[in-house]
Amino acid sequence: MENALSARELYDRLQRGESLTVLDVRNRDEYETWHIDAENTAQTPYAEFMSAKVKDGIPDLADSLNLEEPVVAVCPRGEASDQVAEMLRESGIDARNLADGMDGWARVYVARELPTESEGDETVLQYERPSSGCLSYLVVSGGEAAVIDPLRAFADRYAEDACEFGAELKYAIDTHVHADHVSGLREVADATDAEAVLPEGARHRGLSFDAKLVVGDELAVGGLTLVAIHAPGHTSEMTLFRVGNTLFSADTLFLDGIGRPDLERETRRVSQRASGEGETESPSGETASNDPRPASDGANELAADLHETLHERVLTLPDETLVAPGHVHAETPRREDGTFTAQLDSVRESVPLLSLDREEFVARVADDLPPRPANYEDIVAVNLGEKSVDGETAFELELGPNNCAVQ
Repeated sequence: MENALSARELYDRLQRGESLTVLDVRNRDEYETWHIDAENTAQTPYAEFMSAKVKDGIPDLADSLNLEEPVVAVCPRGEASDQVAEMLRESGIDARNLADGMDGWARVYVARELPTESEGDETVLQYERPSSGCLSYLVVSGGEAAVIDPLRAFADRYAEDACEFGAELKYAIDTHVHADHVSGLREVADATDAEAVLPEGARHRGLSFDAKLVVGDELAVGGLTLVAIHAPGHTSEMTLFRVGNTLFSADTLFLDGIGRPDLERETRRVSQRASGEGETESPSGETASNDPRPASDGANELAADLHETLHERVLTLPDETLVAPGHVHAETPRREDGTFTAQLDSVRESVPLLSLDREEFVARVADDLPPRPANYEDIVAVNLGEKSVDGETAFELELGPNNCAVQ
């Protein structure tokens, strides 16, 4: 559409640093929960524009917002914002609508090649989902490939990209049972010859589908070896993978923070579900736990595990280790090549929490936590195979910020 901008076009313009204003016409609470991060943003509900139109007051409303042109209007699905963009154009303002709105923004998925130390045919791609900050990886070597932490919304992308490098997927790997997004592990495995791989501890979390379970194992991908490192903390089963000098640090160590320790449901709750003990039927017909303990129970213990993991298994790696994390946020810096990576010695300096002793670390990490990801318990249930949802429901479950980090 002539007066519409695709989500990918908006992403590219923001990355190039072009001047524009992202005008969000959703309600304030929707905006504050989740929005597009841009240097110039404005937020005014659609209803205010409709009221101003009745009074011929669109020019005055636009002036009050100090909009820098061009303006890109945003709403959930691109319908209300299309009307706002038209009102602004009628007032002489260069305005476009974001096609498909925030739903379209959530479908942007960008791949960049990571720097590697090898001169062979090895390639590592980093996938960025800017709407949530989720990062996934494709490791390619010798006609074989492995995808690490695949997203269900983009399950068909990984095999296609591997094919571009003349490779077939051998493994689909989850570093842990995710709580912020729906995993594409089974969808990738079902659509290809790839073997689904999860940490051994996922069995004790309530895993209900067949997968290769690893702990401290090595997985061969062409001429490369993925070395599994058990790294409890964000979750009890968390497992990192190292290949050459690159560490896929998942939700254990970010470039400017660490993973939160309070998103794992208690083993007791999982076993109760299996036995039917402590559950009632909800109005929707699904079971709900009667366990009165908050989901953050066990956070202190996991925080202590995370401190040990970081100081005994991660920070002891060579300083030149390239950290490739599982998440970023709006302020996370990029390398000059556009990737979200950094050497371990640089990350050590960028994350103040790493300098705390065990007691201070546990108190800070377990007690000062941001809001949990939306629908995280449902997402965990889907990723364990306890609950089945269709693709559209899965997409809607994970909309919004991931909130997996402590900084």
